[in-house]
Amino acid sequence: MTDTPEVFELLTFRLADQDYAVDIMSVREIRGWTTTTPLPHAPSHMKGVINLRGTVLPVMDLADRLGLPPRGQNDRNVIVVVTHADTMTGLLVDAVSDIITLAESDMQAPPEMATGPGTAVVRNLSLIEDRMIRILDLPAVIARPEVSAA
Repeated sequence: MTDTPEVFELLTFRLADQDYAVDIMSVREIRGWTTTTPLPHAPSHMKGVINLRGTVLPVMDLADRLGLPPRGQNDRNVIVVVTHADTMTGLLVDAVSDIITLAESDMQAPPEMATGPGTAVVRNLSLIEDRMIRILDLPAVIARPEVSAA
């Protein structure tokens, strides 16, 4: 009996001229950019909400959440609808690239660096055809930092 290496399917996308990925199993759908309805007192990275077939979907500007330079929205922007812990969130990204399959051996833990916005959200790194893919830790990305224990 041989051990087969665990493989992961990931959805890759572009954000501020960089490549990122999330586990394909967390992706519910990909939809074109839709104007959001802003909510008062929301964190700056929350663009607002949209109506997704009768469900109010919060939309996060992933570039802002990761501390990347601000970019204007255009027709190529897409919203990647993801689920985590029975909650759906829309991630605004520049463009979806493709679906890739990686073995665990193809991924490396990111080096320890200074803490700041976006540093703890990259779970792994992988190099594919000279492209550095940052694999996001989805629970850390969509976590609500303002919630704390009493």
